[in-house]
Amino acid sequence: MRQSTIPDILHNMQYGEILNKAENYISELYRLNAAKNLYYHNYQHAMEVLDNAKKIAAHYQLNDQLFFIVCAAACFHDSGILVPGDLLHEDKSATLADEFFQQAGVEQADIAAIKRCILATKMPQQPQTLEEQIICDADLFNLGTAEFKEKNKQLKKETEARTNTKIDGIAWRASSVSLLENHRYHTTYCQELLNETKAQNLAWLKSKQQEKLLELQRAAAEPLNEAGSAADSGIPGKKNKIKEKDKPVKGIETMFRISAANNVRISVMADNKAHIMITVNSIILSVLLGLVLKNPDENPHVLIPSFILLAVSVTTIIYSVLATRPHIGDGEFTKEQVEKKSVNLLYFGSFYKMNFREYNEGIKAMMGDSEFLYGSLTKDIFWQGKVLGRKYRLLRISYTIFMYGLIAAVVAYAISAIVYR
Repeated sequence: MRQSTIPDILHNMQYGEILNKAENYISELYRLNAAKNLYYHNYQHAMEVLDNAKKIAAHYQLNDQLFFIVCAAACFHDSGILVPGDLLHEDKSATLADEFFQQAGVEQADIAAIKRCILATKMPQQPQTLEEQIICDADLFNLGTAEFKEKNKQLKKETEARTNTKIDGIAWRASSVSLLENHRYHTTYCQELLNETKAQNLAWLKSKQQEKLLELQRAAAEPLNEAGSAADSGIPGKKNKIKEKDKPVKGIETMFRISAANNVRISVMADNKAHIMITVNSIILSVLLGLVLKNPDENPHVLIPSFILLAVSVTTIIYSVLATRPHIGDGEFTKEQVEKKSVNLLYFGSFYKMNFREYNEGIKAMMGDSEFLYGSLTKDIFWQGKVLGRKYRLLRISYTIFMYGLIAAVVAYAISAIVYR
């Protein structure tokens, strides 16, 4: 028993020592050879992949040999990018790993496994073993993290620097969308940990792409607008250009967004205040009806104060309910209203009885007309303000009745107690 375990212990110690040497070697390799244009495939990325590989490998409780293979591959997986040549950097990385681990005295079977792990990171990834799956998921771990946006910018910057070409943002986003759509994590650990955030990153990319495409379409339509206004200015396209420059589009959109958010927040505050009044006075009513007014003959002197408090609580609840009671419109609009731009399609009360086709036609008409769109946003904020004004007016009445009514009831209780005594 003793003779069989001692070599295993020595072997495990060698794996740890060799892995430490590999990390030091990679650190020195990047320090001496890293180009300034490696904004993504740099030493930091190599160490992040190594950390990710260790985390995933630890989850699967790999034995020392397989843990070493995964971590060794993580160290070298992008090292070939430092070596000039026409080969893919994964092939060069595998060659560097082969040379290093040969000199380190690692067994050929382990070296072959390390090289297979490195080559498995080629796109599209097609890992065969658990070790290969782990290194592939560790390499693209950031696709499912909040760091994806920054990492994607770094990769674009690096690609532009290495190819000496300027990459169009729309084209880069399209390739990023394709990457996220076609990529899948191979280990169940990463699937459960990262798939949700990866889906969010994909949705964000698609939304950003759609926004930029719409901006491009609007920009393409501007020359037509400029030509149409040329007769007004005397200089072809001059008047429209000046107007477009003078319009603070982003400022307007920010104003609408902040105003709408503030109104929603204030409305929630009003509802909370009303709920407080309803809850407090419901408790008071329960106590009055259950204790004081249940047997009025036992305490006749508290009847008048109790009725005062009862009236106060009921009135307060009525005004609080009125403040929170929803009001909705007819739920329908006509084509004439859309043509006259008199309907607010942003308010659900205008369309909740309509079918999707009719609403879609109306919303398309609104999106194609900036005056209609901004007019609807203005109406929406205006009517939100009117509703808030009504809510807070009723709430003020409710709080006033409760405050003075409570004082009156307490005074009445005090007087009745003195007189009864």
